[in-house]
Amino acid sequence: MARNRNEETAPAVPRTATRLGRNAVLKGTLRFRESVRVSGRIEGQIISDGFLYIEDGAEVHADIQVGSTVVAGLVRGNIHATDSLEMLPTGKIYGNVKAAKLRVADGVVFEGKCEMIKNANSVDIFSAPVDQLKSSVQRV
Repeated sequence: MARNRNEETAPAVPRTATRLGRNAVLKGTLRFRESVRVSGRIEGQIISDGFLYIEDGAEVHADIQVGSTVVAGLVRGNIHATDSLEMLPTGKIYGNVKAAKLRVADGVVFEGKCEMIKNANSVDIFSAPVDQLKSSVQRV
């Protein structure tokens, strides 16, 4: 069955281990291991190697350092996602972002700078010496 080109695919969201509800406000540093879904408000800092989902209607005024994140709400602060960052149509990000993989939907509000993180095993074919290119091709 053919898929409509305008149809947005839903983000792959892992099972949520912890949820911060709509009426909850957290001030300080949030640290977690698995996954957190934010529906309320966070002010401060978020640090994890896990997955963070910021729902539509949620407000996060914090610097974020996570493995992966999906943003459907408001973020005022910098985001560093060592794996992936996905911005959904209702997402608003006011801050700089760094990510290894980035997906931006139509309708996103983003004011800041974007930096793509290189994979440690990747080779820049335009600036690498010929010997390094040859050895990387031999590994494949």
